[in-house]
Amino acid sequence: MQELKPIKEGKVREIYDNGDSLIMVATDRISCFDVILNNEVTKKGTVLTQMSKFWFDLTEDILPNHMISVDVKDMPEFFQQEKYTGKSMMCRKLNMLPIECIVRGYITGSGWKSYQENGTVCGITLPEGLKESDKLPEPIYTPSTKAEIGDHDENISFEQSIDHLEKYFPGRGRELAEKLRDNTIALYKKCAEYALSKGIIIADTKFEFGLDEDGNMVIGDEMLTPDSSRFWPADGYEPGHGQPSFDKQFARDWLTSNPGNDWTLPQEIVDKTIEKYLQAYKMLTGKDLD
Repeated sequence: MQELKPIKEGKVREIYDNGDSLIMVATDRISCFDVILNNEVTKKGTVLTQMSKFWFDLTEDILPNHMISVDVKDMPEFFQQEKYTGKSMMCRKLNMLPIECIVRGYITGSGWKSYQENGTVCGITLPEGLKESDKLPEPIYTPSTKAEIGDHDENISFEQSIDHLEKYFPGRGRELAEKLRDNTIALYKKCAEYALSKGIIIADTKFEFGLDEDGNMVIGDEMLTPDSSRFWPADGYEPGHGQPSFDKQFARDWLTSNPGNDWTLPQEIVDKTIEKYLQAYKMLTGKDLD
């Protein structure tokens, strides 16, 4: 069997070149505050891959996506090892757009901090009198630039996103920026409505898009996973304070309250984290993870 090496490694993902396609493997690594922790979270990669597949299938009517297959039998022999089963996705090659497309339906996190200071989130003025975790009158689009590993993404305005895209795609900056914004909002609205019907609030999320060989926009990367989104239980939702969540918040909270942690979580926090991921998967898809 031919040993394959990733052509690119992110904080959580490994990307392999497969000729006319790519294979994306979601590992069990976990990152918080842009740092890869020393722990692995068993099954986390499988949740990320299978949840992305679920959302890709659900949103094909809005925009095509890059997924070809999540069955390792369709992939080179190297991926037909147990450690890759369920975590690997064969994808179309895209020319990725250099913008993280963030959409916020509720006010929380850094958005809430910014609103308390000056009534805005990423330069967008919001109504007065909002409480923490309030639903926004309409979802807002707050793009950021994509950082390399070790750097932080930088929030930019919609106008700045036009200029940023223009550098890479001369003459198409405004057209692409508008398509990114409109697709991001449309995808969020459809998926947030669906999730709410299953008992989960999607407070915010981020999408990434690329262009196919014909220049058409396609959803890439992962989609609406607990790594790229804030999922809250609808049951017990109450504005005025932070909400419990189905994501890495357990891990983030523990790290924040235990300085000098050497980026290592206790096993109990690892277990609670994967439990939340699995619970979200079951609520959204109606199935237990295989």
